[in-house]
Amino acid sequence: MRLLTALALLLSATLVVPPPGVAENTAQSPAAGHYETRRQEMIEAWAQGGGVWPQMAVLSRGGTLNEQPIRRTLNKIHQRHDCADFSMLSVLRLLYQFGDSGALSERLRADIKKSVLGFKYWPDEPGIDSMCSWTENHQIAFAVCGYLAGQMFPDETFTNSGHTGRQKRAQHRPRIARWLDMRFRTGFSEWLSNDYYNPNLATMVLLADYCADEDLARRALMITDLLLADMALNSFQGSFCSTHGRSYQEDKRWADREHTTEVSKLVFGMGSMRGGSMGAVSLALSTRYRMPRVIYAIAHDTQRPEMVNRQRMGIRIAEAKRWGLDFESLEDGMVFLGLGAYAHPQTINLTMALFDAYRWWDNGFFRPFQKQRELIEEARATRSLEFVARLHEKDIARNVRDEVNILTYRTPDYLLSTAQDYRKGFGGDQHHIWQATLGPDAVCFTTHPVPGEAHMDTPGYWAGSGSLPRVAQCGNVVIALYDVVMEPGLYVRRALPYTHAWFPKDEFDEVIEQEEWFFARLGDGYLALRSQQPCHWQRDEGENKDREIIAPGTQNIWICELGRKAADGTFARFVERILKAPLTFDRLTVSYLSPSQGRLEFAWEGPLRRNGEAVPLADYPRYDNPYIQAAFPPQRIEMRCGTHGLVLDWTTLQREADLSLNDTPNDG
Repeated sequence: MRLLTALALLLSATLVVPPPGVAENTAQSPAAGHYETRRQEMIEAWAQGGGVWPQMAVLSRGGTLNEQPIRRTLNKIHQRHDCADFSMLSVLRLLYQFGDSGALSERLRADIKKSVLGFKYWPDEPGIDSMCSWTENHQIAFAVCGYLAGQMFPDETFTNSGHTGRQKRAQHRPRIARWLDMRFRTGFSEWLSNDYYNPNLATMVLLADYCADEDLARRALMITDLLLADMALNSFQGSFCSTHGRSYQEDKRWADREHTTEVSKLVFGMGSMRGGSMGAVSLALSTRYRMPRVIYAIAHDTQRPEMVNRQRMGIRIAEAKRWGLDFESLEDGMVFLGLGAYAHPQTINLTMALFDAYRWWDNGFFRPFQKQRELIEEARATRSLEFVARLHEKDIARNVRDEVNILTYRTPDYLLSTAQDYRKGFGGDQHHIWQATLGPDAVCFTTHPVPGEAHMDTPGYWAGSGSLPRVAQCGNVVIALYDVVMEPGLYVRRALPYTHAWFPKDEFDEVIEQEEWFFARLGDGYLALRSQQPCHWQRDEGENKDREIIAPGTQNIWICELGRKAADGTFARFVERILKAPLTFDRLTVSYLSPSQGRLEFAWEGPLRRNGEAVPLADYPRYDNPYIQAAFPPQRIEMRCGTHGLVLDWTTLQREADLSLNDTPNDG
């Protein structure tokens, strides 16, 4: 039992992100004017704030630098607090972009240089710290910081590692190259993350702007294109409101608090101000990156009656050899950790090898784990660790984010997005499986909650899942089947005996309850939600009052169908047709004669069937939508929307766009 407890501690290593900023000036429809106008307006607004990123906005306007935020950031780097790598991203941009401008005092420049030379750029370097360096977004941030620091000071000795800058570049180049290659070919394990696309953008733009290696710089430009294309394809009215590989409860429920909304406002003209997000500021200050106009056109193709986007991202751990990975290499071990495979049966021994090599026993995230070290070593010696991990895989491997097949269906009045048939019955951590969106805060989704209301609790009451459902989407209809595990796990010690829906009544224009269905309207968009089990509104005082629908029971089926005036007539007509639609539940099996999709049949096992025909839920292309067709994995990705296009060829490094956003006098 002590060994099992020890394994559970491993899974607590989740990233802490900064608290949500204050949102203002939300724009759900395109902002007027040219990109350059928005850029200047946002830089002016950011310059009123604190922190290193806003201070760079000050400098870009010719203002005077306030050194205090810079020195606070240097102290965080010196202390090696979590997210110190994000701080280093800002310091390196400050140094590269404004270091020779005369805006930085000689003393500040000397202190920045000392911090850059003394930082720990990879977990194999000396020193104990409490930094998370193993997630997908952190790995590339550390590697790019190490490379660019080495490039800036090629002949200096880095005091923490003893390496020269040239050695730093040589160490980090293959890491950067492989990360970029995997992202182009397989996408992101932290798929469509409205938290972590933000630092990814800051990292890619910094690399593109200042990397002297043109091969890496050009590939970074391409990955930036794909990050923004993902947002364009899976956003609605400035909200990145899709399924997410990693997300937190506030970011899911309130669009103006998520970490990419400011990026959307800058490049698409729709979104909210948050006070200077690293991704948005980096794009605004970039000396090289200009978003190709086709991505803007995709984001603004909002009047298309329906847009269907299928995407595949990530890799299957069982197919590691296909991607040149093995289960003994420490470098490959970091790749597996980027997939969240901390305690996966095939990787847990490699994870423990990383603990030894990188001294993670003393890392702040893992320090409680140290008490069980003797027991773990005994299990390793007897080769029983993998067996124990396999026995408890559904609980302790809940962080895993392997291959996902995504379906997003968008109309002028709503968006519906799902991770199709994803890891049913496993525990979930920060996975957000499906969401329906009628407006930035008028959203609906379901989860199996575990206790915990804090913003960063994952799995918690709204973020992640005690048990992941089996979910399938067909067009504008989604079906979510839950078979909740109530036995105490090693990681999740207590599950709650119900599933629930986030359904913020106050964010819709109209809400109707009739015959066990919940109906909502916002503008000309409609939503219908039904639970197999009897359910009720949360009536207790607090944020969840009249926004949460609770369905007691450990087995349940939720159905959500969306509609719109242009396709379904009046809201009253939409309600009437749903109520008349034949619907049969039988444990974890449902048959629903959808007014829009026909007969849908779905169960815990077997395919989703539409009118008797199986609907594919797996093996999607890399991209399959009206603008992009690319096989999985691709070597070439082409985008086309109207008269605008973009070619990204990974083999030849061709990046050819018809126009960039700055090439025309107006965006529209």
